[in-house]
Amino acid sequence: MAYETEDHETQYCFPAINSSCVKGKRSRHEYNIIYLLISLLSAWTVFLNLLVIISISHFKKLHTPTNLIILSLAVTDLLTGLIVIPIEGIKQTEMCWHFGDTYCGLFIIIVRLLLSTSLSNLVLIAVDRYVAVCHPLLYPQKITITKTLISICLCWFCCLGYNIGCVTSIGYFKISYKTCYGQCMVMNSLAWTFTNFTCFFLFPCVVIITVYLRIFYVVQCQVKVINSLMKGGKCVMESSVRRKSETKAALTLGIIVTVYLLCWIPFYICSLIETTEISSTTMTFLTWTLFISCGLNPLIYALFYHWFKISVKHILTLKIFQPASSLMEIFTDYHS
Repeated sequence: MAYETEDHETQYCFPAINSSCVKGKRSRHEYNIIYLLISLLSAWTVFLNLLVIISISHFKKLHTPTNLIILSLAVTDLLTGLIVIPIEGIKQTEMCWHFGDTYCGLFIIIVRLLLSTSLSNLVLIAVDRYVAVCHPLLYPQKITITKTLISICLCWFCCLGYNIGCVTSIGYFKISYKTCYGQCMVMNSLAWTFTNFTCFFLFPCVVIITVYLRIFYVVQCQVKVINSLMKGGKCVMESSVRRKSETKAALTLGIIVTVYLLCWIPFYICSLIETTEISSTTMTFLTWTLFISCGLNPLIYALFYHWFKISVKHILTLKIFQPASSLMEIFTDYHS
């Protein structure tokens, strides 16, 4: 580790190479604190998202289209905590890239794959909730488990193919060490910047925001209709409960989408601006804000989803190893 020495000698990422980058200096105390925080954040993100994955995968009652998309989102968050957070933490702490060109390109592919797939999952969640709230009678026919699985797989494969193509295309997306050896930097061409901005930022964000505005408008209209019918003495109890359930699901997932976009949009906008105009401290802060959001989604589930609380209780008490545990009734009033 390159903690600060007593004689304050200049240290390099690769002392044997003349073009090596200068390594930043940190005290041993700073190293210990930073690595502890990185380890805790990584473990927290992996553990909580693993609970989500086990819950939805194990309990058959949770095998619904909406939960399958939540499962896909949890997988991206878990991989972020398992791979991206530790490696990015080492990179930021050591202030050098020690893993070589090949792993630099591979790391870039993984990071961009997870980010783009997460945003794609949010689009699927928005569409799912739109059909459930705005066209409830058509939902069972239009949104099935098979169609949802196909959509999720297409999102993963398209994002993977696009990012691999970008990294491997000569002159289109170039990994560069710029002024010194020991950095994992990227040089984005104008074509890549425009394509990525349009396909993986502008279009998804517009779709998500537009769909949720429509959802909240329809919800308000439905609430007014139900209230007027109840005042008229008509029996709308079953319909009211169903509408309340779908509305709660839409609002809960809307919170997840909002949190993610609040973290994603500033990071993406700043990443498009020249590095001379945005300080490295600002970009580092926005980057880690985006990573931290991966550990927030399970907390939102815990706050709003009764089934998640019950399933976690069964997992932690090892009841999932009991015979026929996958058929347990883990919710009564929640439908999604």
